[in-house]
Amino acid sequence: MIKMQDLKKDFTVRVKAGRFRRLKRTVAAVDGVSLTIERGEMVGYIGPNGAGKSTTLKMLTGVLTPSSGEVSVCGLTPVPQRTRLALRIGVVFGQRSQLWWDLPLRESFELLRHVYRVPAAGHATRLRRCRDLLDLDEFLDTPVRQLSLGQRMRGELTAALLHGPEVLFLDEPTIGLDVVSKQAVRSFLAELGRTGDVTLVLTTHDLADIERLCERLVVIDHGRVVHDGSIEALHARYGSRRSLVADLDRPLPDGFTLDGTTLTSVTANGHRVTFTLDSVTAGVAVAGLVAAVAVRDLSVVEPDIEDVVARLYTER
Repeated sequence: MIKMQDLKKDFTVRVKAGRFRRLKRTVAAVDGVSLTIERGEMVGYIGPNGAGKSTTLKMLTGVLTPSSGEVSVCGLTPVPQRTRLALRIGVVFGQRSQLWWDLPLRESFELLRHVYRVPAAGHATRLRRCRDLLDLDEFLDTPVRQLSLGQRMRGELTAALLHGPEVLFLDEPTIGLDVVSKQAVRSFLAELGRTGDVTLVLTTHDLADIERLCERLVVIDHGRVVHDGSIEALHARYGSRRSLVADLDRPLPDGFTLDGTTLTSVTANGHRVTFTLDSVTAGVAVAGLVAAVAVRDLSVVEPDIEDVVARLYTER
């Protein structure tokens, strides 16, 4: 569905060089990205601010012309075939709207049906599905300007899907949403992914979105891909480890060690300890700890993807 080969995008900026002089400098926003995304994949595309995420999406949707390289989406070249491509993709930018501000949400959807020349039957079927999954009925007749951010975002997702796109590009779809609205959007996108009808490319700073929705994670930094694979592969690559957190009846004896683990934290009163599992399974570590000390409660904590990605950015 999506092919990028050595894709680049350069911008020329002016840099202050003295009181009155400005020098031109070329900045590579995207610097040789090569990716292939298959039909039905759900791909998380993440990176720090200024890494080139949004620039890549704008080239994929035909908004920006690449400086060099090759790109195709749905078998089309985005910029010269932008009108044809628009009928086959859906786009949601978290801080941009494709809805009519003063019209009720229902009428915005009807206008979009005519914009995309969608048959009435197909439009009604897709709208009914979105109404059910996103709970739209309570505000369908409310003007867009009166909607909450969470309601508007649910409307934006519906608007992007009513013409039956093959690829859906989402740029920060949950930005600024409350917990309930985020949950609704994630559940909807997860259901969308299960059907395999739409290829999804998700750009976000909320890594909970990635963990919930995407099996494949692409990390970009300074315009270049630094990781392309599963979240598990990212953890393995950067040495992430699960942790064993235990509440004890009394503090650990001086010099206590647990084979295959590292003691990483002890609370002030010594009754809660955390071990990083280096070379043993959780079961072996639990058995060793219970045999040595009196344990009141314990839990195994999975590695936090935010810590892994932050460490990746810092190292680079």
